[in-house]
Amino acid sequence: MTLKALVVDDEAPARSELRYLLDEAGGVEVVGEASNASEAFQLIKAIPYDVVFLDIDMPGLSGVQLAETLTELERQPSIVFVTAHSEHAVKAFEVAASDYLVKPVELDRLRTAIARLAPAQHEGARVERVPVEKAGKKLLLQVEDIFYIMAKDDYSYLHTDSERYLSTISLAQLERKLDPSGFFRVHRRFLVNLARVREVVPMYGGTLLLTLDDTEGTQVPVSRRRVPALKKAIGL
Repeated sequence: MTLKALVVDDEAPARSELRYLLDEAGGVEVVGEASNASEAFQLIKAIPYDVVFLDIDMPGLSGVQLAETLTELERQPSIVFVTAHSEHAVKAFEVAASDYLVKPVELDRLRTAIARLAPAQHEGARVERVPVEKAGKKLLLQVEDIFYIMAKDDYSYLHTDSERYLSTISLAQLERKLDPSGFFRVHRRFLVNLARVREVVPMYGGTLLLTLDDTEGTQVPVSRRRVPALKKAIGL
């Protein structure tokens, strides 16, 4: 399984070099970059990355401080520190880093780090069906038939083109399960199948409105803080 990665380093050449090495190593797809810890934190909250390759010495919040902040999240990505300073190793593992790479990174050492990550990522396996309830019956709904999901208290409503189904699985849990299938958390109450988005409309205040390609042309709001990550996810 390919791991989704975020590369965080304040130096653009360092990010480019690591992207090249990760491409050579295989098993990892870099789907995001950040030049500082604050930007990285916003991306990590919006997108469920499997692993973050994180520099330690950066202006403002350090990599170690960012790693400590990530422990507050419900879903925490694995952390691999990439730094020129070996003296930070003890502190790095105190914040439960998966590995610690010293620049310049050697390809074989990087492959070893990736191999260590793989066993912990089985939860990201692609899900094909989701258990739901309708009229007192328990059904298995095909993931590709789901247009969007809306949170309701501790439950979720899964919407297809013409039906709505109840699920006892929370929106946060569904987000983790369905991320490999192309679903994206656009709002604290909405999870959207990006393959079902027909139109993206800019709105007042920096938000967006998504129009889906179902029969009713359902519109789903995108919260302002999730707009940058969504744009990256769909290539805008």
